[in-house]
Amino acid sequence: MYAAERQQQILAVARAAGRVEVVALAEDLGVTAETVRRDLTVLERRGSLRRVHGGAIPVERLSLEPDLGTRVGHLADVKRRIAARALEELPVNGTVLLDGGSTTQALVELLPPDIDLTIVTNSIPAAAALAHRPGITLYVLGGRVRGITAASVGAWATDPLTSICADVAFLGTNGFSASRGLTTPDQAEAEVKIALMAAARRTICLADSTKAGEDHLHRFGDLARLDLLITDDSLADEVAEEIRATGPEVVLA
Repeated sequence: MYAAERQQQILAVARAAGRVEVVALAEDLGVTAETVRRDLTVLERRGSLRRVHGGAIPVERLSLEPDLGTRVGHLADVKRRIAARALEELPVNGTVLLDGGSTTQALVELLPPDIDLTIVTNSIPAAAALAHRPGITLYVLGGRVRGITAASVGAWATDPLTSICADVAFLGTNGFSASRGLTTPDQAEAEVKIALMAAARRTICLADSTKAGEDHLHRFGDLARLDLLITDDSLADEVAEEIRATGPEVVLA
């Protein structure tokens, strides 16, 4: 069993049982307690588990979804590298659909000051940052704003996208895996992501490697729907190959 597979199994047990214990996991998985502790450390760094004495508990028992402010500060350097690579995918004088999220916000912050683009977004922070940029033609999707992500959702966000044909959509995600695809905890956000993908000629997902193997409640697409996944170089080689086998190009920033 690869480490990534073992960690996914540990996470599944934790979510089903509400907690896991090091000794029991070591026996069930046929590995040493030290190996389990390393796996728990990896899962905690991903934000999936919280270590406690003798084991760990899933973060769902603490908080269903971290807010945008928390996520912006998490792995900021990694997200900046991913965003810097995403700059290479911007269309010249084209139209970009921009999803909400901390990594897409990092892309906004790196946009060259003299760039000319039309940007359509449901992200309130992105819109605020772009509103006074002279080369940006900005369209903001309406709807109910989710306080936890500062993104607009609902029919006022999704309906206008049915009449749009954009060059590229940059999406964020809470989790991605070869088996379950792209997932997020909130149904309304999933619906907006589906609409963004449908409205673009190309779809690019920006996600750090801690999202790999994370499966959340609402699925908004297969990995095959992506043209490109930009993540960081901490993604395990076997996971990258598994994702490539489903269809998208994978770039490690």
